[in-house]
Amino acid sequence: MNYVNAQHRYYYLDYYLREKYHCKVFKVALNGNFSCPNRDGTISARGCLFCSEKGSGDFAGNPNDPLSSQFQIIRGVTGQKWKDAKYIAYFQANSNTYGPIEKIIDLAEQAIKLDPDIVAISLATRCDCLSDGVLNYLGMLNQRIPVWIELGLQTIHPETMKAMNLGYDLETFQKAVNDLRLRSIDVIVHIIDGLPGETKTMMLETAQFLNSQDIQGLKIHSLFVLKNTPLGDEYLKKPFPLLTMEEYVDIVSEQLAILNDRIVIHRVSGDAPAEDLIEPKWSAKKLVVMNEIDKAMKRKKYRQGCR
Repeated sequence: MNYVNAQHRYYYLDYYLREKYHCKVFKVALNGNFSCPNRDGTISARGCLFCSEKGSGDFAGNPNDPLSSQFQIIRGVTGQKWKDAKYIAYFQANSNTYGPIEKIIDLAEQAIKLDPDIVAISLATRCDCLSDGVLNYLGMLNQRIPVWIELGLQTIHPETMKAMNLGYDLETFQKAVNDLRLRSIDVIVHIIDGLPGETKTMMLETAQFLNSQDIQGLKIHSLFVLKNTPLGDEYLKKPFPLLTMEEYVDIVSEQLAILNDRIVIHRVSGDAPAEDLIEPKWSAKKLVVMNEIDKAMKRKKYRQGCR
């Protein structure tokens, strides 16, 4: 991949969107007030041990507000800086394909009509929350407007999946990817570096595995240890080793060098609510982390896919 005038040495989301739409494109994080089978007792009541109280939707809208209000609040902020911007309606909190299909359809149909400048709809969910009915609806919706499905994988290693109480296995993830791609739906995968017990080699193996999957995007972030989570409670009682920023930067630069250069990188550093973040404190410096990754790739003479 030749990133002419690209800001980074990898296929960064902003570059992809500007090439596709010729303007700035923002994700507007909406909250459809969905639940999760790993929280409501269907699979477990504990949830994934690292997941925040808001189901990883800490920056999404207020679920008590209608989607139109949630959208207008965020659009009002971004619109001041980018007058010609376009938007992606992003259902972020919890599992957004889990629940009555009537609710899923109703909210999706509302979302794509919120603004004429909405160019895609993105739904974060679990790989075990894609029924045939939901898949078939999303396939039809994808013929009207691009649909992105964001799937949490986190790791390919079964011992870590079990320890983190993820509640799904690798085969379920692979089936979900295949089912979505049969309907030409773009798949964006989430992985977490620094999960307890994982080595650098294990994290690189997770990245290498993704090259064998028909995925279109990837989000990478470090493990956040948050207040009011099972993992946070465990850490406060008995701290366990966490990645330093230097270790994280090194691992991500190696993962990017491994990854096929057709995969769009949506994120290399995540956000955690400052008031809830226990550790690592360095993860709050998102721009610093991104800059260090860029410097590491330049120093190593890496570009995405070079290895």
